[in-house]
Amino acid sequence: MQLPPEPLQQAAIALGSNLGASRASLEGALAALDQSAGVRVLARSSWYRSAPIGPVQPDYLNGCAVLEVSLPPEALLDLLLATEQRYGRVRAERWGPRTLDLDLIFYGQLLLDSERLQIPHPRMAERGFVLLPLAEIAPAWIDPRSGRSVHALAAALTDPGGVERLVEGS
Repeated sequence: MQLPPEPLQQAAIALGSNLGASRASLEGALAALDQSAGVRVLARSSWYRSAPIGPVQPDYLNGCAVLEVSLPPEALLDLLLATEQRYGRVRAERWGPRTLDLDLIFYGQLLLDSERLQIPHPRMAERGFVLLPLAEIAPAWIDPRSGRSVHALAAALTDPGGVERLVEGS
């Protein structure tokens, strides 16, 4: 007997890279996710350059995407982690450089706080490299924790952290 598919849900993810061919890794990750069972990329932001958090390292290339998924949140997290590994992600130090970083920001209006996964992402409201690209593609998305829209959260940033939108081709 086959179980019925999970109901479709929208999820928002943040993407980042500062090692290797960052743009190719980010584009490849989006294509891989879009070809994965139970996932469809609905929208993606422009790419943004941002200063790193943590140890001295190169600037990051960041962006966000909105996905339509039939996977439960934990299965989506597993897919994101597997995609990171496919692109050579090594978790050596906290906030260290990386070939690919994929973070689950929102999963519909779900509030989840488990040992393995927190939704919404616990630090997204203080990160310009997440809020600015996400506001580009999903400004009206309401953060279920604060009740504020992504646009309002982005506008309230006191320090966006040197985030700069890149013109395509740059």
